[in-house]
Amino acid sequence: MTTLKLFGIIFFCGLLSPSQEVLSGLSCAVSPGAMQNVLSDAILQNGLLQQHLQGLVLPNIMGEGGLLSSPTSITGLHLVKVRLPKLSVVLLPGIGVQLTIAAKLELSGNCLVGLLSELIDILVDVNITANIKCTNFESGTVQVVIEDCLCILGAIKIKLLAGLLSLSVNEIVLNQLTATLPGLLCPVVDIVVNLVNIQLLGTLNAVIPVGTAGTIHYRLASLPFTSGLFLGLDLDGAVKQVGGSIIPHDSSPSALPPLLDKLLVLGLRQSFLNAALSLLIQIPPQTYTCTPEVFSGASHLQEAITTLVPAGCSTCHGTSPLSIKLMLSGNPLILLEENKATVELSVMIQVFIKHLDGSILNLLLLKADLGLNARVSIAGGRLVLGLSLG
Repeated sequence: MTTLKLFGIIFFCGLLSPSQEVLSGLSCAVSPGAMQNVLSDAILQNGLLQQHLQGLVLPNIMGEGGLLSSPTSITGLHLVKVRLPKLSVVLLPGIGVQLTIAAKLELSGNCLVGLLSELIDILVDVNITANIKCTNFESGTVQVVIEDCLCILGAIKIKLLAGLLSLSVNEIVLNQLTATLPGLLCPVVDIVVNLVNIQLLGTLNAVIPVGTAGTIHYRLASLPFTSGLFLGLDLDGAVKQVGGSIIPHDSSPSALPPLLDKLLVLGLRQSFLNAALSLLIQIPPQTYTCTPEVFSGASHLQEAITTLVPAGCSTCHGTSPLSIKLMLSGNPLILLEENKATVELSVMIQVFIKHLDGSILNLLLLKADLGLNARVSIAGGRLVLGLSLG
């Protein structure tokens, strides 16, 4: 069974519903560290921020000069590169998520001081902070809204090829960038955040095939919410058989354990796992001939069953070997206890003789209830359930 793309679930939707720690159905608590890792990959490591800032062009900077300085104009100022970007996330309980991006912006343009024209390079530290929340939840989707975007400029380094730069030019550049950069950078952050939201929402509305038996369809069940420690997500998980019939399962509230030092905690209710198991464990009836070639104890089994056959049953004795048919009876059940999981299976065992003319004589019909130790692990991006006899 494919795991629920857990880290695709980690997104920065903020939060209109009140903080709580009891979730219904499929539940997930995500730490700020996990959110930061995923958003850093999506926005910074994948080059999304650089891509949308690449075409950034700033207004011309004009300075009239003074008694001791020449008129100055800087034209064609554009972004060359985003250097050393860093992203951090802070949860705002009951409000949303605060996203902060710190970076150095490398700008380049043409500078005319008096009659002297040359290239100018500017390196400016920026710190962009935006409060993010989700609104308009409908059918598993939400809308991302950015509020209170704040852009603060830090140190500015200006380099001219001639190395000549008056204090007045430095002041003009600082004042102009302080006035214009926030209005240019915050809309870009808004675009990037919404693109990432679209990407990650695709992982929150997915249909996972379970072999050829059916599918598991999950999607966001309500608006995400924050406490001071985690982002909470509530998911609807529909288990469907081939043909579209839904296998019901209980979606009543369940408490999640504390995150502690974990990146995230996913809560799967026992009833949901039972619904999924009914798709996963669909073994067709198996028939075996009771001969030594099939299993070593065949002769002993045949002798033991022969002693149980009434002496007056002439058709019960013959040269035809015994046949054994194994069939699942009902749906498997998983029982969850602290640090322990058990899968219960009921198996019908039919022992019969098939005569040469094709007729079948049933000798025994038994029901065996099996309790299998279950070991749950994650390997290769999949939720693995290993079963063994106790």
